[in-house]
Formats: sequence, structure tokens, C-alpha cells
Amino acid sequence: MNSTQLFNLLRERLPSRDLEWRYDRENNTANIRHIKVGKGLTLDLPKITSRYEVKGEEALTEIIYTINETFNAMEREVEGNLPGGEHIYPVIRSTSFPTESNEGNRFITTDHTAETRIFYALDTGAAYRLIDENVLNSLSLTEEQLKELARFQVKKLKTTVKEDHVAGNVFYFLNENDGYDASRILNETFLKEMKKKITGDMTVSVPHQDVLIIGDIRNESGYDVLAQMAMHFFTNGKVPITSLSFIYDDGELEPIFILAKNRPEEENDKK
Repeated sequence: MNSTQLFNLLRERLPSRDLEWRYDRENNTANIRHIKVGKGLTLDLPKITSRYEVKGEEALTEIIYTINETFNAMEREVEGNLPGGEHIYPVIRSTSFPTESNEGNRFITTDHTAETRIFYALDTGAAYRLIDENVLNSLSLTEEQLKELARFQVKKLKTTVKEDHVAGNVFYFLNENDGYDASRILNETFLKEMKKKITGDMTVSVPHQDVLIIGDIRNESGYDVLAQMAMHFFTNGKVPITSLSFIYDDGELEPIFILAKNRPEEENDKK
């Protein structure tokens, strides 16, 4: 399936009169605008096509569901039916992620590491909306109040992990598929509790939005395993963040380059 075929198929599956479709051939994207709301979203067609080749009809069902929920959230926002502060969470994104909405409104963000940035989301149940200045005004919150609410809410998320042993090393996976798996990297209490279980070097990885990997690296081969694992998740995630991992020590996260058959070098030292 090529981009043109995908564009036409999505438009057939979403026949709403309220939606205005435009195919941008130069950028290979689909721009969908909700006429009544006056807002829209942009789809990267090659990415969806790649997922379709792997998952088939399931990939189309997922993207159609996401589009519907996004516009439903926009409609509720316009009507003033926004959820309260208990539905505000932080989300982790790459530093290359856009800092403005398609309408040109600044997203509310906080610096995190050299590889990651914190955004804030308004959870509407089936989906969430990144919070920009307009949404912040609608919520009648200051930026500091918003960030404090998010810091509080992330601590309430489940932190159940699955354990796997590879080549004498231990890896812990957190994968609740609630949209905030990577956000658990901001739960300092959780990280400190995991640190107590670690006998080697503690690493933390957020290759994409829907997974958090904590490594107990006990030998040099563990770093090779970690590098391969992080890259695999990064290339297969819906919302990739970073293929680099972090050393966690004394409450600090340091990005590392993992060199084959060697211990890692901290990014700053590498430079």
C-alpha cells in the first residue's frame, strides 16, 4: 500500500462531514482539520504504511481510533468539558519533538536530560492531549501549578515490573500500556526503590513512550545486551524517544554511549 492509497482508505473509513482532508504530497502527510472545532492534526503516512505492512488491519484500526479520540477530546475542550487536575500527567519526549502545536501554540515543557524533555498531558480517558498555552488557560492553572499536579500524579501510577535475566545481568521491564510507561522515569521514589535491588550498575532506558527498562548491569556483556535491546524498542515503538540509556547514580541520570565489548562512556566525557 502506498501513501495515496492509505490516504484514500483512511478518508473512506472516517466519512464525517466535519472533517476536511488534504494530502500534502511534498511532505507525504495527511492533514485532517475539524471544521467546527477549527483545529486539526497531521499524519505521517510512511510511518503508518510501515505499521500496516507489519500489523495489517490492526494498524488501521489503531490509527482510526486515535484520530476519533483526538477530535472527541478537541470537541470536549471547545465545549468546556475538560477533566480536572487529577487527569494531568507528565509525558517524556525526545528533545527533537516539536515544542509548538500545529496551530502555533507553545507546549508547556520542562528540561529533563540532554536527550529528553518533559511535556504535560490532559488525559481524557481513551486518549490524551498535550497541554499548550491555550489549554493551560482553559484549565485556569499556572505553569507551576500544572507541573506540581503532574509530579504528584506520576507517583500514583503503578510500578509493577517484569524481570528477565540475560548473560548474568538482570533487566526490569515496566509496560502498563497506559501511555505513561516512560513517565515513570520521573518517579524518584520508584527509582530509589529499584536502586536498592541493584547489585551492579543501574541503568534506565526510555526507548519509546510505552516502555521503561531498568538494568542491573553486572558484567561488560550486559552493556552490549542493553544497547541492542534499547535500539530494538526504539525502532519499533509508536512514539520513539531515545535509543541511548542512562546511568542512574545519586539521583542523577547521565546519558551514556555504549561501546561494544566495553564499559560505557558518559556522554559528556565522550564529547
